[in-house]
Amino acid sequence: MLIGEVARRSGVSARMLRHYESLGLVEPTGRTGAGYREYSHADIRRIFLVESLRSLGLTLREVRRALDDPGFTPAQLVDDLIERTRQRIAVETELLTRLRRISATQPADWTEVLQIVALLQALGSEQAGRRQRAALSSAREAPVEALVEAVLSEADPNVAGALRWALAHSVDGAPTLLASGLDSPVAEVRERAVRAIAEIPDADATAVLRDALSNTDRVVRRCAAVALGTRGVVEAIPTLVELVVEETHEADAADALTALAVEPALADQIATRLVAQLTGGEVEPAARRRLTQALADIPGTTATRALTELSRDADRAVALTATYILTLRDRRSTES
Repeated sequence: MLIGEVARRSGVSARMLRHYESLGLVEPTGRTGAGYREYSHADIRRIFLVESLRSLGLTLREVRRALDDPGFTPAQLVDDLIERTRQRIAVETELLTRLRRISATQPADWTEVLQIVALLQALGSEQAGRRQRAALSSAREAPVEALVEAVLSEADPNVAGALRWALAHSVDGAPTLLASGLDSPVAEVRERAVRAIAEIPDADATAVLRDALSNTDRVVRRCAAVALGTRGVVEAIPTLVELVVEETHEADAADALTALAVEPALADQIATRLVAQLTGGEVEPAARRRLTQALADIPGTTATRALTELSRDADRAVALTATYILTLRDRRSTES
């Protein structure tokens, strides 16, 4: 079969067939009387073998070795191809992500495109100072997806703070994107996610924080509850009381409970929960003292009655704490 016919049937151009011949990959078995290349069925079969191996990503040198070296074993080469393909996919995926982020900003001209590219490069810099400056300048410029990815992976506390600030001042959509971080298998990522959500003041963030109250991660629940307490969300009360008992950021939890207790109905509800923990019977003495202290800034008759009872508690530290709080409450009542 002549080269033109081979090219037509195999889909490999005559020029490429000549290149294969020059490399010693596929040499035609014979020549016609006029000197034209003539390929046998074995030659054509080898052409298809070359094309098949090339389709796997082998170089022509690797193809020749695979076909001509009797001792060649493909296992290691296939593993190398897998790794090269993974790396290529990673590079292409990164490029696709970058292009999508640039597209999301709807740039008006190439100047804006270049500004976004520079900003994305700065956010990925190895220098913490450069990342921080980029975060502080990107609130309304950087794609929110890039900010979310950056804050979830940022270990430097100063840079992380700047990124949270940028997200809090960015366009809508950040809480939903950050919510995916709450399900991360990495504890540090979950904490970064909830802290970033807690600093976003909109309704979407509040909704995500409500869902986070049932998260299996104690740190996530704690941060969500404290943030929700300062926003007046009633569902945070049980978790905040638990934090006081556990001595886990109990000062923040007590402050959040105080903020909620501005509403009289909530004040009684909070006091009732605190008292229930105090009289549970299995609470350690230190926890009972913290619960008593938490009652200090909870207004209303329920808290006052509880403190009066606690002033006669068998635990002297609890009794003295309750007595002192009652004295302060009486003083404030007299002054007002």
